[in-house]
Amino acid sequence: MRNTRALAVAGAAVAALGLSAPAAVAGDTPSNIVALPSVIARGGQLTITVDGCRHGGTATSNAFSPTKLSPIHGARHTARGTATINNNARPGPYDITVVCDGKRMTKPHAFTVIGGVRGGIGGSSTTGATPTDMAIGGGLVAAALVGGGVFWMRRRAERHV
Repeated sequence: MRNTRALAVAGAAVAALGLSAPAAVAGDTPSNIVALPSVIARGGQLTITVDGCRHGGTATSNAFSPTKLSPIHGARHTARGTATINNNARPGPYDITVVCDGKRMTKPHAFTVIGGVRGGIGGSSTTGATPTDMAIGGGLVAAALVGGGVFWMRRRAERHV
């Protein structure tokens, strides 16, 4: 019975130590990189939050300039920064690499840049009325004149009867 109790206590101690070790390591290295919003348009503001970044650091990506991460007061070993997505960023997924306290971590496909629609003048390549527009407009005016003339002549003929 004594051996069973000692074995149970030793097993509980080993389990407690094993479960607390990853938490202790996570406080000293960058982990859990979160980018919000996860889908963003060019020129938008991206908020980056990193756990395990005690003194702040830097976040980099091909979609934005290097961004400073500052520690959040009241949060334990968490830093945050805001990046502006480049206007010339291509649509698609992007990675974020964080360097905190000399340690580096990369989160693949942390966010996605979406492309905009091609705006403009509706596909028109000239200004003003084109020859086709003039022909259509002229045909409509001629049809209106003929129709009005026929209507007027019929009304006039009805009075003589």
